[in-house]
Amino acid sequence: MIPHAKLHSDLSVPFELASGATVSGDLADAVRLALPLLDLRPGDSGEIDVRQDAALGAEAYRLTTGSRGVEIVAGGRAGAFYAAQSLHQLLPDASYRFSEQASWPVPGVRIEDAPRFPWRGLHLDVARHFFPKRELLRLIDLMAVHKLNRLHLHLVDDQGWRVESRAYPLLHEVSSHRPRTAVHAHGEPAAYDDVPHGGYYTLDDLAEIGAYARARCVTIVPEIDVPGHASAILAAYPSLGATGERYDVLDRWGISPAILSPLPPTVEFLTTIFDELIGALGETPYVHIGGDEVVLDHWTGSAEIAAYRDSLGLSTSVELQAWFLRRLADALAERGARTVVWDEAFVGGGLRQDTIVMPWRGMGVGRRAAAAGHDVIATPVFPLYFDYAESGSPDEPRAIGDTIALEDVAAFRPAPDDWTDDERARVVGAQAQLWSERVPDARTVDYKLWPRACALAEVAWSGSPAEGFTERLGRHLGRLDAIGVEYRPLAGPHPWQRRRPHRPSEIPMSERMARIEAMTHDPESTRPSL
Repeated sequence: MIPHAKLHSDLSVPFELASGATVSGDLADAVRLALPLLDLRPGDSGEIDVRQDAALGAEAYRLTTGSRGVEIVAGGRAGAFYAAQSLHQLLPDASYRFSEQASWPVPGVRIEDAPRFPWRGLHLDVARHFFPKRELLRLIDLMAVHKLNRLHLHLVDDQGWRVESRAYPLLHEVSSHRPRTAVHAHGEPAAYDDVPHGGYYTLDDLAEIGAYARARCVTIVPEIDVPGHASAILAAYPSLGATGERYDVLDRWGISPAILSPLPPTVEFLTTIFDELIGALGETPYVHIGGDEVVLDHWTGSAEIAAYRDSLGLSTSVELQAWFLRRLADALAERGARTVVWDEAFVGGGLRQDTIVMPWRGMGVGRRAAAAGHDVIATPVFPLYFDYAESGSPDEPRAIGDTIALEDVAAFRPAPDDWTDDERARVVGAQAQLWSERVPDARTVDYKLWPRACALAEVAWSGSPAEGFTERLGRHLGRLDAIGVEYRPLAGPHPWQRRRPHRPSEIPMSERMARIEAMTHDPESTRPSL
């Protein structure tokens, strides 16, 4: 789709673009990578000419097509890459399929385009259910088609650790798997599948994923969620916990009281993990450290931790958590990475000023973070939690709640009109979250993400509700069919997509959001589902 581009029709004779056509210019490689099925060849001159114009933004471009060929003028490599994606969208759906020889008519147009927000993200929880490397590479390709550019990977939670560590090998040997998984719905008697589940990415995998993403103008944002959600870590290294007791990798959903100790050995452990992550991924401008849903009881009850807190001149466990997160952010800054946190960390106070806040509990706390001078990425449960069902029908596959419809996403405004100009300027983007408690496989990932992520792509690129979105989406679904995306049909799921039927929620989304947003005014309200 071409979100809110300045599109001008050209009545000249359409240009015929054949596979194997020549592309020339300094940014030609970006165009070739964006259009792999066209098998474009580099040359000094040819059917597609690419030029750089430093006056344009790094992601901005001008695309002109006519009887003499294709001209792309871009501010940088990303701009050329996105211009090629827009060029592809001018071709028939069949151009998204591989064929040995093909030729496509290109209508005469002139497009001037640039994104409203620099952060256009998707989040995937690989801790609750693991998705192998091949699925991440495919997701990166789909993000590139939609001009999405941040892939946030939730790499650790109570239910699993997903990264090789050569410094702390028990993390991938012990913490990366569990013997069974809960399959009951909320409020039902406990039931388990008794099927072992696990997996992790080697450091070589991460290096490949990072390079593959960068080539497609996608930045990997790794998340090591601390100090809570720590059962998996403490299954391997219980000495890093507040009590020293050993935990098992959690086989149920919800929140555990397991918490890392804030003492120096934990900081040393985490900085070593950061070094391994960044060393593998390569350039890593952002690292997410969580800070959400932390149960501080074990800190409060520990004489050793209380004495350490007092030695720092702090009064409460909330202040100690703020100190702990800031210490990690300082370590990341020394390594060239900005810290990202969930909104509980902002509510707890004490963040570095350059820390980016993700307000999952509502845009009210997001506005407070923006007013305090923090950059904000819009991530509210409604409408950007894609683990929620698209409708309240039991025909939907199992979901944590309902309803977040395609139309809700398309109507979202990341920087609301009633915010001040300064507050709106602090919104650097929007990101959809796909938590995977109820997402056990890649086919369900497709169903949950698409086409809602198409709506997110429009909103994050344009900054406002997508005008004419429904009509353009109808055309775009043909491209998804050609690519092989098992998206949710607009009329509802196919019969084979109705596995593990949904239990519709009796709580309206408005009530759910009011409850969790009210919690953002209490620094200690960090455990909504314990």
